Amino acid sequence: MPFDFDTARHVMVEQQVRPVEVLDPRVLDTIGRLRREDFVAPRHRKLAYTDVELPLEHGEKMFKPVLEGRLLQALEIEPEHEVLEVGTGSGYLTACLAELARAVVSIDQHVDFIERAGARLQQSGVVNVDLACADAMSYEPGRQFDAVAITAAVATLPSRFLQWVRPGGRLFVIRGLSPVQEAVVLTRSAGGDDWREESQFETDVAYLKGAEPTPRFVF
Repeated sequence: MPFDFDTARHVMVEQQVRPVEVLDPRVLDTIGRLRREDFVAPRHRKLAYTDVELPLEHGEKMFKPVLEGRLLQALEIEPEHEVLEVGTGSGYLTACLAELARAVVSIDQHVDFIERAGARLQQSGVVNVDLACADAMSYEPGRQFDAVAITAAVATLPSRFLQWVRPGGRLFVIRGLSPVQEAVVLTRSAGGDDWREESQFETDVAYLKGAEPTPRFVF
């Protein structure tokens, strides 16, 4: 019997994402329509809607659906917004951001991730995404964005990431020391000089390369 991905997608929304108070109708509609199974490895297709981190190459993992939904809601993306995503990964979250925003720039340090995500986005009819192979710790976009999504943890937030956010814009990042990390949203004031921080939830995900904790030496 063929696997019913449509039912699995509906169950994911109703039994995983909505119960953690992801209630934004645009976010729920987006994840309720996008075919997540098309963004995972063929051997993992039947696991696309389970509450687990799915493995990618290079030791990377996809976020759980719950975390993806919370990230999308926290950024409060409007249809006219321009978004920067740090960490393309499978391309699924990229596709979600593209559904919510006017345009998305997504970077990843792994060229094979960029190539594969580009093919998946094209097959899904997503046309408002620019992909680039780049290291976030040295990336210079030459512009600012209404929303910035950092899709890996940082021990401490690099100040350069804040420069990517337009006045009035928002940055989502997971920071702190594993196994207890905090997801936060930093909102830049309209004047551009001040920041407001909002704690979202606790989680535990892998670190962004170059933003790991400093090793502690024990004597």
